[in-house]
Amino acid sequence: MNLFARCYNRFVQRLFYVASSFLDYKPRPTLSGEKGLEELVATLSKKRYDRPFVLLDPVVRQKGLADPILSALKKAGMKVTVFDQISPNPTLETANAAADKYVTFNCDCLLAIGGGSTIDTAKAAGIAASHPGKDLSSFKGVLKVHRQIPYLVAVPTTAGTGSEATLATVVVDKEHDDKFQIDDPKLTPSLAFFYPPLLTSLPPSVIASTGMDAFTHAIEAYIGKSNTKGSKEDARKAMVLIHRYLLKFYKHPHNEAYAEDMLLASYHAGRAFSKAYVGYVHALAHGLGGKYNLAHGYANAVLLPIVLKAYGKSAYKKLAEISDLLELVPTSYSKGEKARNFIAYLENLNAKMGLPRQFDHVIKEEDLVWLSKHAAKEGNPLYPVPKCMNAKELCRILKTADVTWGYRS
Repeated sequence: MNLFARCYNRFVQRLFYVASSFLDYKPRPTLSGEKGLEELVATLSKKRYDRPFVLLDPVVRQKGLADPILSALKKAGMKVTVFDQISPNPTLETANAAADKYVTFNCDCLLAIGGGSTIDTAKAAGIAASHPGKDLSSFKGVLKVHRQIPYLVAVPTTAGTGSEATLATVVVDKEHDDKFQIDDPKLTPSLAFFYPPLLTSLPPSVIASTGMDAFTHAIEAYIGKSNTKGSKEDARKAMVLIHRYLLKFYKHPHNEAYAEDMLLASYHAGRAFSKAYVGYVHALAHGLGGKYNLAHGYANAVLLPIVLKAYGKSAYKKLAEISDLLELVPTSYSKGEKARNFIAYLENLNAKMGLPRQFDHVIKEEDLVWLSKHAAKEGNPLYPVPKCMNAKELCRILKTADVTWGYRS
């Protein structure tokens, strides 16, 4: 990237950093466990919400995992409307369908029980319901949501996206093969409820990819140039918890204590990147998700070590700090040695959980230009990455990330 483009990017990032101090980043209330379920019902009743619109992951509904929550709401005399047509990557069509049902049944609050797709769908549906007649794609970008969305309770069933803590939603526009993000404090859930039993039937592969999604959030937030004291602390808490418990949860998926630890890690990682943003891992993963319907956490897991290597020396200092935080190597090692060891640690963690070093003939050559430009447009000038890159440089990363071109990450 040329000097003028780099200077422009850094100038815009600095403006956003200053402006962010005026935004509402205060933590929302959180509840957990069986006692938390009682408090959730009491909270909704106290606020006079009695017609909740429940967006429910179809697998969670099929297995009956959310039945205790639905039963508690109905027992309190609430009229529950359920929407379970959630797609793996939330789409414009799904969000609009949910908003239409919300309005038709005269609902008064949103309750999302599911992974990031479910919570993101709830946020997008909340935008559509509170802005009738407006196309969701018109909200793409930052600070374009002009009205408060309905009261939203987020109940995550995976420990990764952090959507229960963030001011963002990601939506797929199938017609244009696009996956775009909407960022606004009005999208931050009003309340997050952590219910570990919801996670104990997750396949290990889902635990792995969603856990690496959370790790990516925390790492990209921490190594970026728009950190605050609070975002650094949230990122550190998340990284320590993930380091300690992700592999344990992967090996023991029925352990509720590990599930709760990872829920907390995901929450802190979500708070961290809400304030400090993400980086090119996410910019590239969003395009791959929109084009090939790749699971977001899986794409992040593969891309993370590759992008960190591409940052080179510009990320060494922060990566060395993470290495020290996780006590991976002796403190006497140089910054470069610590950084490279940390990247190797991520590669080994992926391998232990069955995640590959590269995609297997996923990225098509005819899509490279579009994917690279899409990532550059998303990342520049907004993301405060350690090293600014243009589409050509991002294209090289995409080639490195797929075995099609014979590279080895």
